[in-house]
Amino acid sequence: MTGRTEITESHSQRTVQIMGILNVTPDSFSDGGKYIETDRAVQHAMKLIEDGADMIDVGPESTRPESQPVSSEEQIRRAIPVIQSIRKANRTIAISIDTQCAKVARAALHAGANIVNDISALRNDPEMASVVTESKCRVVLMHMQGTPATMQHDPAYDDVVAESISFLRQRCEFAARADIDPNNIIVDPGIGFGKTTQHNLAIMRRLTEYQSLGREVLLGASRKRFLEEIMPGETRPEERLAGSLACVARALHAGVKIVRVHDVAETLQFITSYQAIG
Repeated sequence: MTGRTEITESHSQRTVQIMGILNVTPDSFSDGGKYIETDRAVQHAMKLIEDGADMIDVGPESTRPESQPVSSEEQIRRAIPVIQSIRKANRTIAISIDTQCAKVARAALHAGANIVNDISALRNDPEMASVVTESKCRVVLMHMQGTPATMQHDPAYDDVVAESISFLRQRCEFAARADIDPNNIIVDPGIGFGKTTQHNLAIMRRLTEYQSLGREVLLGASRKRFLEEIMPGETRPEERLAGSLACVARALHAGVKIVRVHDVAETLQFITSYQAIG
């Protein structure tokens, strides 16, 4: 009989990596306030790693709809002690800093982070590209229409997939001109960022088209509001696991390389089962 250890896939055998979400904010849409204290944040990061996360995405600024910018000083106060503690406890886990601010990114990279997750795709801060270039870190470029404060004010497209791909291609070209190694660039279609439910569903249906960019694709659909609009009954963010896993299934089918999720253990179980079935 085949043993459990023989069929359970290691991190290196999986075709998709899991990015665990760690919001150190008081106002994120799903877990705001839960991990604002450094000790609790680090404890949760260790749990995410134990559950199977390949990387931890530390977010010191909420980017939910209607959210307002947070100063770089406050972001640094929230994020840096957490990153330092995670890196001290685990020397190998990939750590991402979710910020649009070069000053925050630079401090985070110095503290032990090795990925910059910039929802503005290097547009918000003119210094961000040079920070990424100098550090030779990986960078996530995301599509967003508007800003978090305005992005859900009647977003409109002729073709959301074609337009977001065109935008991401332009940002990849910008990054290349800034001497960022193309192999370090990850692209994110930006589910929920300046998009209606129908826009999000169009992206999910046509995820394979983002492979035309020739870069690793990251999908961040976990617990997002559009899932509530398509699932039966009203659901709080933490009750949207089934919908989140449906998005992971679509990501696997489309060749997405990174899924950004809240529920790491359940996502790992799903991915392992999905790939074992073949």
